[in-house]
Amino acid sequence: MTEQIPSATAPTVAEGEGHTSSPRLWARVPWTRVAIGVGFFVVAIALAYLRAGNGDVVRQAVLTGILIGGVYGLVAMGLTLIFGVLDIVNFAHGAFLAVALYITVTMVSRLGVNPLVALFVAVPVMFLLGAGVQRFVLAGAMGKPLENQLLITLGLALLIDNVLLMSFGPNPQSVKLPGDTGVQIFGAVATVSRLLAFGVAIVLAALLYVLLQRTRLGTAIRAVAANEAGAQLVGIDTRRIYMATFAIGTACAGAAGVLVAPLVTIEPTTGELFNIIAFVVVVLGGMGNVIGALVGGLIIGLTEQLGALYFPGQSPLLSVFVVFVLVLFLRPQGLFGKAS
Repeated sequence: MTEQIPSATAPTVAEGEGHTSSPRLWARVPWTRVAIGVGFFVVAIALAYLRAGNGDVVRQAVLTGILIGGVYGLVAMGLTLIFGVLDIVNFAHGAFLAVALYITVTMVSRLGVNPLVALFVAVPVMFLLGAGVQRFVLAGAMGKPLENQLLITLGLALLIDNVLLMSFGPNPQSVKLPGDTGVQIFGAVATVSRLLAFGVAIVLAALLYVLLQRTRLGTAIRAVAANEAGAQLVGIDTRRIYMATFAIGTACAGAAGVLVAPLVTIEPTTGELFNIIAFVVVVLGGMGNVIGALVGGLIIGLTEQLGALYFPGQSPLLSVFVVFVLVLFLRPQGLFGKAS
């Protein structure tokens, strides 16, 4: 069956009337909630000033939180894209990120290239890996009970982690970005590696926006997410869209893995930490909402860094989970999600 993209005059697909299983990938920005969120962080930063008693420390926390939050958003965008279209909660997302980390380590150690050059290898490799996993592993689980998909992706994550362990060993590794010096920004210091990671993550997020909003493939992806049956009626090959969407989501994890490689200690299980954070970000932003994933990533990055000032000596994830629990109680559908 040839793929035909629905036109703007096909409201059944574009608008997704009567379809509730998959939320919109890109919803209208709820400016009221955004304003409330901004106000909350203004108050949180003011309280952090009072708590720390040092403006330089707070500025550093805010800058670091924004920079790392952009990367969190990129990781979560791939995860939420997969959920929004395939309706699959992908527990292997962090493991895919770990594969990209080791691609970066291998290229840097054996070829001596700049770590960012690994983007041109890791992203295509992860795209193909994601396409293969969806086609040969997950395709048979489509439409099956949720626990089937969860067990498959969890098993896949364990398999990838152990393959990495056997291939590269348990010893921690690291990569260095040449010229990774500190840069003064508004009285705070950011390393070049963090600035590049944030900048490239935002550029990739913008490219994903253009792909989803301005291309035929993006139109087809949004149509399948809104109304799978309607998309099939107008000639869209949903199997191809499923495979392409999972591949794009996996490529996002691969890109994020390359970007964070100079920032983290690399081990076979490193991706699991990002997996946990990505799930928190996705729930915070709204399951299946791409804008929500990016905004949620920035919020979690700031929460993680400011929380270290409120709870010194505790895990940075403590404040993240406090916010996570509050969102589940106050707005379980997420900041950008819609109540079912």
